[in-house]
Amino acid sequence: MSAVVSELACIPAQMPEHDSLDSVLRHWNGVDDLWVFAYGSLIWRPGFAWQERRITTVKGYHRSLCLWSHHHRGSREIPGLVFGLDRGGCCRGVAFRVAAADVPVAFAALWEREMIDGAYTPRWLNCHGDAGCVSGLVFVLNRGCANYAGELTEESRMAAIRTAVGRSGACLEYVVETDRALRDNGIEDCRLGALVRRLMPAY
Repeated sequence: MSAVVSELACIPAQMPEHDSLDSVLRHWNGVDDLWVFAYGSLIWRPGFAWQERRITTVKGYHRSLCLWSHHHRGSREIPGLVFGLDRGGCCRGVAFRVAAADVPVAFAALWEREMIDGAYTPRWLNCHGDAGCVSGLVFVLNRGCANYAGELTEESRMAAIRTAVGRSGACLEYVVETDRALRDNGIEDCRLGALVRRLMPAY
C-alpha cells in the first residue's frame, strides 16, 4: 500500500458523484490499495477481503436509519429500515484497507450490495483517524431516491424494525448487530444505543 496514503489520502471532501463503478475507479492506478468506510452492516459483515481496519471519522454526515429496505432487511409488503449517511454532523466508523489485487472483485461486490434502487451515492471522502487521514469510498445517502424515509415517528420506526424481514435477515437483527459492532470497536452512538434499549429492554 506504499502509495495509497500519499496519493489518495486527504483529497478534497467534496468530489463529483459517481454513476458507475468504472467512474469510481477512474483515477485508480491499479497498484495502490484502496479504503472503504463502513458505518452499518459493513462493519460486522464486510463481505470482502481486507488487509487492515482503522477506526475513523467522516465529517459532514451522520449515521441515520433513514432508508426503507425492500430487499435486504424488508419486503415490498413490509419494508424495513437501513442506515444511510445523512448530511450534517459526523460519523465514526471503520475504514477497511483493500489490497490492490482484491479491489476489482471487492468493489464489484460492494457495488452490487449497496447500489440497489439508487439509495446511495458513492463518494471518495476523507476518513480521519489516529493514524492519519485516508481517502475512502463512502456510500452516502441519496435524499432524492424513492426509498428515503425522511422524518418518521418513533412508533413507526420501531414498528418497522420489529416486524420487517428481508433476504439478508430481520431488520431487528441488523440494528442490534450494528449497535453491538460499534460498541465492540469502542464507538459510541448514543442515539442508536437508546433506540436499541427501547426495542430490547433486556439487551
